[in-house]
Amino acid sequence: MRWAAAFLVFAFHTYKFGYYGPEDEKLVSWAARSGSAGVMFFFVLSGFVLAWSARPGDRYLSFMRRRLARVYPLHLVTAAAALALAFTALPWLREGERDGLKAVTANLLLVSSWKFEWWQTGNPVSWSLVCEVFFYACFPLLHWALRRPGPRGLTGVAALCVLTVMVQPYVYKALHVDVFLYSFPLARLPEFVLGVAVGRIVQLGRWRGPGLEGAMALTLIGYFAAPLVRSGLTWTPLIGLTCLIAAGAVADVNGQPSMWRRPSLVKLGEWSFAFYMVHLLVMHTLTLWVGEKPRLDTIGAFGTAGSAFVVSLALSALLYRLVEEPGRRLFLGKKRLSGRPA
Repeated sequence: MRWAAAFLVFAFHTYKFGYYGPEDEKLVSWAARSGSAGVMFFFVLSGFVLAWSARPGDRYLSFMRRRLARVYPLHLVTAAAALALAFTALPWLREGERDGLKAVTANLLLVSSWKFEWWQTGNPVSWSLVCEVFFYACFPLLHWALRRPGPRGLTGVAALCVLTVMVQPYVYKALHVDVFLYSFPLARLPEFVLGVAVGRIVQLGRWRGPGLEGAMALTLIGYFAAPLVRSGLTWTPLIGLTCLIAAGAVADVNGQPSMWRRPSLVKLGEWSFAFYMVHLLVMHTLTLWVGEKPRLDTIGAFGTAGSAFVVSLALSALLYRLVEEPGRRLFLGKKRLSGRPA
């Protein structure tokens, strides 16, 4: 599932980069316009996985060290690559950047998207890591609080999270709070809390939601309905994505057939974080050859998108092997790592 979410974000960015001519853009817009929901999936999944794998008596600093070991090595390498490109081949990446040194420092420390002007500093996709690190910092308290309610209470928490995501654009507007909800960590926290609550429900063996097929149908309905709802956040896929994560976990526990356990998809899932982190840098670099928003013919547009995909996938395999895994070992002081990435 991780891979599908990462690919959705990639497809969304090919649309935003304006590769496609008018006719092709209609099709791509229909298919990929809501692709930012892939990030929503990652936020919900993060909460779900942490709730599922939480260790009793785990120390806060040990927990944070393990979580940072997952994201920091790749963040540092891609941030360095982004800065190198910005000061050499792609100077326009610095356009509009204010407080350069402060912004870069904030990005390296993963606090940059708390300030709107800095949310695209460094590797543009790293704003989501700022959100994730904030979620990690909150998780021990959230997990302690959500271990107490039973299934009914947890269902109420989950419903409240969905409602919060739906109404908060209007609440912020009514309170005259000027923030960019898409990248503001506090605004994205309910998605993570939703994942924690549903993770606890599944952990208790009380999940009563749809199976994989029904959850996929809900996800598709919400995905394609997203352009019809105008608000600060794309919320319509949220219920379906959450059900899909829970249904997938239940299928795994019960040993039910699932396409997501195919070896090829498992491998792509391992590479998905690196793919997500590198794909936008690849696409920015390709603008040196095709220009900005080139509106190419069908062959040129899909050829450019395909080239970006192949290069990003190859780099993700290398980064997973040469940076992500050894970097995590270095962070944790271990010679070997076992288990799938959480």
